[in-house]
Amino acid sequence: MAGPASALPPLEPGARRLATVALSLATFMNVLDTTIANVSLPNIAGDLGVSPNQGTWVITSFGVANAIAVPLTGWLSQRFGQVRLFVSSVVLFVIASLLCGMATSLEMLIAARVLQGAVAGPMIPLSQSLLLQTYPREKAGMALAMWSMTTLVAPVMGPILGGWLSDNLSWPWIFYINGPVGLAAAWVSWQLLKHRESPTRKLPIDKVGLVLLVVWVGALQIMLDKGKELDWFASGEIIALAVVAAVGFALFVAWELTENHPVVDLTLFARPNFLFGVIALATGYGVFFGTVVVMPLWLQQFMGYTATWAGLVTAPIGLLALLLSPFIGKILPRSDPRRIATVAFLVFALVSFMRSGFSTGIAPVDVVIPQVIQGIAMACFFIPLVSIVLSGLPMERIPSASGVSNFVRITFGAFGASLMTTLWERRAALHHEHLAARIAPDNPLAGQVLNSLQGQGLDLTRGLALLEREVIVQAFSLAVNDVFWLSGWLFLALLATIWLTHPIHSRPAGAPADAAH
Repeated sequence: MAGPASALPPLEPGARRLATVALSLATFMNVLDTTIANVSLPNIAGDLGVSPNQGTWVITSFGVANAIAVPLTGWLSQRFGQVRLFVSSVVLFVIASLLCGMATSLEMLIAARVLQGAVAGPMIPLSQSLLLQTYPREKAGMALAMWSMTTLVAPVMGPILGGWLSDNLSWPWIFYINGPVGLAAAWVSWQLLKHRESPTRKLPIDKVGLVLLVVWVGALQIMLDKGKELDWFASGEIIALAVVAAVGFALFVAWELTENHPVVDLTLFARPNFLFGVIALATGYGVFFGTVVVMPLWLQQFMGYTATWAGLVTAPIGLLALLLSPFIGKILPRSDPRRIATVAFLVFALVSFMRSGFSTGIAPVDVVIPQVIQGIAMACFFIPLVSIVLSGLPMERIPSASGVSNFVRITFGAFGASLMTTLWERRAALHHEHLAARIAPDNPLAGQVLNSLQGQGLDLTRGLALLEREVIVQAFSLAVNDVFWLSGWLFLALLATIWLTHPIHSRPAGAPADAAH
């Protein structure tokens, strides 16, 4: 059996670079699959003979299974070993992807997506943990930079690649492309890391904790996915799911804190750097992800952009992130990560306030400029915050810490998407009410517009319909401003959580336990 992970020497530079590519490819494949199916839903629903609303379970089923599996990473890695678990997860992910592509009914596809989400759980936390072990401690920041680049690019590429594959080939190819990528990543990872397996021990299964985890996480994810569709707490189903999630969570916390072998290590939250680092990381990601969802919806539904053009004008978000991430990783060991994270939140706020002035007359370049600037924030966001979250932990606890922190981040991403789109729609309804009151037919200005339209050959009914469409466009555009204005202030408020963490004395993540106090 291999020695403790913390005692393993770093890999040689050539092998290290190859391992970085393999681990990053697996992460890229995983993150890509969280968004690649979104734009393909109409194709999938039409081909399988179901409604678009039923088709959304293709996304929900993956999210629920993945959210449940991610926090189990620590327990599973102790039971089976980090390398063995990672490679097995990647291979099973490929198999599940092939099953998704071969599905001939919605039920088969949902079952395959549940399997895909479940086996994907350990991949992201373990890719992070294994990557840190292959680098010298002084280069841990660079390792995190390489890892974070995949999480930056994949969500942006997902909708673009998914749309292209669905339009030019067929929807099963959004799953089939995982085959060669996943098998290559698994084979290279195994060849390079099989002699670096972590110690294993036969831990008893915390059955009660596992059942409670499945219950409350499943209820929460379904509530978040279906909330907007069912008008949130106006629906008895949503209220019931909220109660189940809240009671299940309370029982889960109480049980796990008293269990000798908990399925999720909640004692990590007793560490200030983990607690406040996770709050900053997860909440910041939730606000960011919510705006990432709203922006293309507004562009496509109300600004006349096609899916391709919406993807192209939002894609530059990754440009500066990709260029700056290696630099941030290089300076991290001799910098205070709290200062770098502060830059991220300040730039996020700046970009949000820039967007809060958008109007229906903006040109594509007006959308692109804030996207490019936001790349600075993204480069300064993940790397220092992950470093803070994992600071002071011995290597053997990093899979568990990474699993829990990624679970909270993913959950807050779902919160952000649901709450931001709901806020957007409700603010749009309010703006619509105010605007409609000002353009009643007896309003002189409205009368002038209607007379002008009638002069162009439109009758009163068509003129009113055209005017109503313009009111809707303006209402949703004003609501977008509200969403970004609120986001800007939330990013500024989150600065406080960063400075509640303790300095880590320029030690990289994964340093010995005395690195943070």
